[in-house]
Amino acid sequence: MLNAEYLLRSFAAFATERGQSHVHTQTATDWAARGPSVAQRDARLKAVCRFVRHVRVEDARHELPPVNHFGARKTRRSPHIYPAAEIDRLIEAALRLRPKGGLRSRTYATLIALLSVTGLRISEALKLTVADVTRDGLLIRETKFRKTRLVPLHDTAVAGLNGDLAHRRPLFRD
Repeated sequence: MLNAEYLLRSFAAFATERGQSHVHTQTATDWAARGPSVAQRDARLKAVCRFVRHVRVEDARHELPPVNHFGARKTRRSPHIYPAAEIDRLIEAALRLRPKGGLRSRTYATLIALLSVTGLRISEALKLTVADVTRDGLLIRETKFRKTRLVPLHDTAVAGLNGDLAHRRPLFRD
């Protein structure tokens, strides 16, 4: 069951207990206030508001509650843009990871470098396989929106990936 469907069923049961067959602002805010956090109270009230916008077309007796009654605001942290020197320090630190001679340090260094030059999401980079490295760039399968795309690479990025693959090939089993 979808979250909106679950919420609206819960609200309908709450309003029915009060003997109401139409949405009333006070009932909607009372029901939404039962949410355990400001964000959840806000989500509950917004679900009712979306519903009311549709049903008011046919029956104006439904009241539209105030959308931001609980004052919840979604905020995102500002992204941190890594300067080149900081990326270089991260790669150097990754190459110092123990155990020496294993693939872990080179894997992390390559991952950091790849993320810094391609703009890939971490989930996309982690799903890459050797077969995804093509002459035309990186083949990204199942992106955030379940699509496939080709990410072109600069010659220096291709050289870096080829160097990393050359280091790994002796470790592959035939």
